[in-house]
Amino acid sequence: MNIRRPASSVFAQVWARGAGRVGLVLVLLIVAMALFAPWIAPYAPNKINVANRFADPSGAFFMGTDHLGRDLFSRVLFGAQIAIVVAFAVISISLISGTLLGIAAAYAPARVERFFLIVFDVIASFPSLVLALAMVAILGPSLANVIAIVAITFIPHFGRVARAQVLALRNAPFLEASRAIGVSGPRLVFVHIIPNISGPLIVLASMDVPVVITIEAGLSFLGVGVRPPLASWGTLLYDGYSYLTQSFWPVLFAGLVLSLATLGFTLFGEALRDAIDPKLRRIP
Repeated sequence: MNIRRPASSVFAQVWARGAGRVGLVLVLLIVAMALFAPWIAPYAPNKINVANRFADPSGAFFMGTDHLGRDLFSRVLFGAQIAIVVAFAVISISLISGTLLGIAAAYAPARVERFFLIVFDVIASFPSLVLALAMVAILGPSLANVIAIVAITFIPHFGRVARAQVLALRNAPFLEASRAIGVSGPRLVFVHIIPNISGPLIVLASMDVPVVITIEAGLSFLGVGVRPPLASWGTLLYDGYSYLTQSFWPVLFAGLVLSLATLGFTLFGEALRDAIDPKLRRIP
């Protein structure tokens, strides 16, 4: 049995909502910036030109330059690459891991299930940014460490939702019929269970993307995330803040694009939530 709705129908409902339309446009814009950054950027993101440091926006430098004369527009574009790579890598790892752990917990004996829930509670009891900051401080800052550590902090979100969905679904007649005709456990999970619990998990994943982007920017701003000279929106904010008295353009543009990315993914996630499962809509 498959109760999933066609993707075209879901996106049509997202597009029908004004907020969903704005969110989808912003999401596509940010993703396009990340994908086409090497071709759109007029300069290499790390090209230093001290003679043009703190230049104002102009035809040569659309967003001005930073304290090393690097083109801010190029660095913002490549910063979108970092944000999208980290966000989608974190969400993919935590979604897959959390879903499988949640399904395992739902079918495990009571003691094992209790162990899973305790681990989920321990991880979830810490704010994601604080836990990620502590772990990165221990393991050292790098892109791979940021992805792995932030993914761990989000696994309980998906694990608990997956477990709850499986508990509500596991005694459904179509699953009982599948077991009666001898369908194997793995096939039952991957063909019947996961497709039918994917809706709430996809919604949760879309809502977590802006959170991950913000956490990555926060870690990079604090100096324990993406390491220079890689262009991250967080490092752009830090560099701009350090030289705020000389030029406010780096902070303005880095903050603006980070805000637009967060707003876009949030609006898109809310519209997707309402389209996939109207029962999840917030009551005004």
